[in-house]
This record gives sequence, structure tokens and C-alpha cells, in this order.
Amino acid sequence: MPARRQVLQAAALSVTGPAAGAGADLLEPESKGPPAGRGCVPPLGPVTVDPDDSRYQDLVRRGHKRYVGSPDYVRVVGSTEQVVQAVQEAVRDGGRVAVRSGGHCLENWVDDASIQVLIDLSGMTQVYYDPERNAFAVEGGADLEQVYRRLFLGWGVTIPAGWCPKVGAGGHFTGGGYGVLSRTHGLVVDHLYGIEVVVVDGAGRASAVVATRDSTGAERELWWAHTGGGGGNFGIVTRFWLRTPGVRGTDPSDLLPKAPASTIDFSCTWPWQGLNMDEEKFARLIRNHGEWCERNSAPGAPGTALYCDLTVARRATDVNLTVGQAHGPDAERLVEDYLTALGAGVGTPINVVRERKPWLTAALSGPNASKLYRLKAKSGYLRKRYDESQVQAIYRRLTAERDPELIIGSVGFASYGGKINTVAPSATAHGHRDAIMRVLFMSTWNDPAVDERYDNWLRALYRDVYRDTGGVPDPRDGAYINYPDNDLADPAHNTSGVPWHRLYYKDNYPRLQRAKSRWDPRNIFTHTLGIQP
Repeated sequence: MPARRQVLQAAALSVTGPAAGAGADLLEPESKGPPAGRGCVPPLGPVTVDPDDSRYQDLVRRGHKRYVGSPDYVRVVGSTEQVVQAVQEAVRDGGRVAVRSGGHCLENWVDDASIQVLIDLSGMTQVYYDPERNAFAVEGGADLEQVYRRLFLGWGVTIPAGWCPKVGAGGHFTGGGYGVLSRTHGLVVDHLYGIEVVVVDGAGRASAVVATRDSTGAERELWWAHTGGGGGNFGIVTRFWLRTPGVRGTDPSDLLPKAPASTIDFSCTWPWQGLNMDEEKFARLIRNHGEWCERNSAPGAPGTALYCDLTVARRATDVNLTVGQAHGPDAERLVEDYLTALGAGVGTPINVVRERKPWLTAALSGPNASKLYRLKAKSGYLRKRYDESQVQAIYRRLTAERDPELIIGSVGFASYGGKINTVAPSATAHGHRDAIMRVLFMSTWNDPAVDERYDNWLRALYRDVYRDTGGVPDPRDGAYINYPDNDLADPAHNTSGVPWHRLYYKDNYPRLQRAKSRWDPRNIFTHTLGIQP
């Protein structure tokens, strides 16, 4: 049972993804590195690893267990200059390119037989203050653990990113970047000041470009496209610059949100058997959570200092799990009020844990179990809680069978809204600015022989929940690009008539296409859900 709770918690909390002047700068790439490192040899790379190299298997298996690629070679890079060179060689040779930062992509965009050149950013993990741009620089290969630790220990600041510390910044940031502090501070992209990205022009020439929110014209559109346009669409981001809009002065400790001194992390389970969980109690549990989110997701509401995620799972696992985190002076009361509201008419949970932690301890102790199993994921946003028929559909699927090979089959409801919803839908490429919950559907298993069976199990659940809107979310709600689902671009599975890009980008897709045409006209950087020029 503890192992199942750990996997459920990882499913609930993992947030994924793939990978200051006015205008863009064509760089001598090494010129924008850490001030103390200019002119120094890059810390790692370039290293070319082919299938006969002892390092190859490790490098092609950094992603999720289900997907293992077979590229002609992996290029491990340590600087922007090396990325430019690697991309240029791949374009010259006609090889299809993919990039890996953290390795958490939930689909086969990076690890696939069609990928011939894999560019691995393992050598680019620096996080530092850049006085030239008066912003914090994060290299594209850094993971959230490195970002959190260095920002906090150096300056006492943080970003509102995900709870899984091993997620890579590259894919997470470009897809929007959502985490436990987002209801208070917005998305990561709401603090994105600039990017350094390696692009390929119409003549096939690779170069590094810097674009910021102070840029104009096509360069500003390149920056905008990276504020939620998803990883792997326009080029390879080698560096992000982060600074909260509207801040004044040059003191680094004032440029990003202050990290809380401490948080209260909480979790508890609502067992099927122990609570004699029938359909009425099950529906009440989900309704209680949804109603709490409806009452506590307005921008500035006190409840936005609490993040909560209710994950309901198959009856065979006997686990329904609530996890969350609260910060601020009213943290204890917020947790107590939420758990009281959640349990009304349901019963008393078990395995209740409430633990006050120093903030950095909490940030670095998030789940890292998301790569243990083969999996399939789907997503949705909610502007209001599910209706009765949708909850009934979930109940039927989670209680229908006792298949022992399906380790986890679950639906998770994470709180959303707050500060996120103060930004106009067109101000960033992430257009989901009116949701109160994010939903994650997931199935996990071990045996490759049953991949199709459990893909289909999850497809049936998703289709049943969204039966009234054609088997996919209402396009006014949409889905989260950092939980990519290739099925939405497959007419065999998406028969709704709603284009996949409408679900992920709402009205922002045409603008993303124009940026794609300008900055990647040869469509070098693409995947199943790739933005098309």
C-alpha cells in the first residue's frame, strides 16, 4: 500500500514537459555566460556518443520507461556555441533532431525511432544572476532542483514552478510552468524576461538569438511564443532569463517572488474499503473538492495560498489520495478548513500527515517516482467542477474491474486559478487564464505487451467523461501542453472535430504559427503535436 500511495503522489504532483536590449541579438554564443565564466572552457562537451559507446544506453534511457530511442548519435553539449554547431551539423546531414533537458516528456517526442540526432543539454545547468540583463539566467539543461536551490540560497527568491524537482527547466518553462506557488505568483512564463534560442533560418543556417519582452517585431514574437508554446517547436532554448514584470531596481533579491520561510505539506487517504466508499460518497468527495476550488480560486483570495490535489484511483488499489501545500500566516487554518470541507459527508481520512517544513526542504522533497512504470496520460482544465454525469463516468470506470496488471488508473484534480487568472489570454502563449482546476488522467503498468490495452483503458475513461463534448474537453476548457497526448491529433481517437491545437492553445495558435514560419520555416523542430508553419 505505501508503494501505491507513492506512485499516486508522483502522478498527482509531477509537472512535465519536453523541451535586455530592444530586439534580438545574434550572439557570439559564449558572450552571455556567467560573468565569472566568460572566456573559460565550457564545463562539459561537446561529446558525441554513438551506439557502440558505453554511455549510449544511459543517454537514450533518461526519459520515461516506455520510450527508448535509437538515434545515430547523442551529442552532449556544454555551451550555446556547441548547440549551434550540433544543430548545424544535423541540418547539413539531413538528420531529424530532438533535444533533451530533463527527460520527462510523456510522449515519444524525444525517444523515437524517427529521431536521428539527440542533443542532450546535460552540460548546461548554470543558474546565476546576470547583471547585464538585470535578470536571473537559467541554462536549458538545469532541473528544478538546481533552480530552486540556487535561487533560494543565493538570493532568497524562487519561481512558481512544479513540485517534481527532477523535471527539466527546458520543457517545463516553455509549456507554461505550473506549480504549487502558481495560485499566489502565477506561472513561470509570467516571470519570463527573455530567452536565448538556437534557430534555423530558411537557408538552413543555425544561429543563436536572444529575444526578450522588451524586444519588438519578430523578436518579441519569438519571446512570446516561448511563454507557453511548448517545447520542441521553434528551436533549442539554451538560456532563460527570469524577472517579474514591473519590478524596479537592480537588487537581485527583489527581482523574483520571495520564497516562503516555511510551508505545511499535507496528505491523507480516503480508502474505498475503510470508508465503505459507495457511489454517493465517491461523488461527494469529488464535489467537495470542486466546490472548494470554486470558492477559493479568485485572484487574491486567501485560499490561493493553498495548493491541493485530489487523486481518485481504481477501487482495486483501495487508495484515493489528497496532497497539498500551504504557506503564509494562515497556513494551518487553510489546511484544516480544506480537509474539513473535503471530508464533509464522506468520512474521516486515514494516514493524515501535516508537516511544517523549511521551504527549500519542501521544494526538494517532491516526488520523483514518475519514471518507474510505463504510462499514458491525458489532461484537461476546468472552469467549474464536473457535472454529475461526468463523475458517474469516472466511478464506473474506476470500479469496473480488478485488472492486476494495471498498477494505477486515476484521475487527479489540482487546484488552479488565483494569480494565474490575472493575465490576459493573449498576453502569453499560454491562453488558459480562467480555469479553477487542472485534471490529469493517468494509467501505469509494467509489461510492454499490454501497452495498447491500458492506452485503450484510459481512452475509454477520457471519452466517457467528455461524452457530451465529443470525447475531448470542451474547447473553452482545453488541455495542458506539458501533459501532451498524441491521441488528440489522431482522427482515430479524436473524432470530436475540435483540433488538437484549439485544446492546447485556444485562440493563440495562429499567432504561434506565424512565429513558427518566421523562426523555423523548414520545420526542423517538430513532433506529433508540433506547431506547423
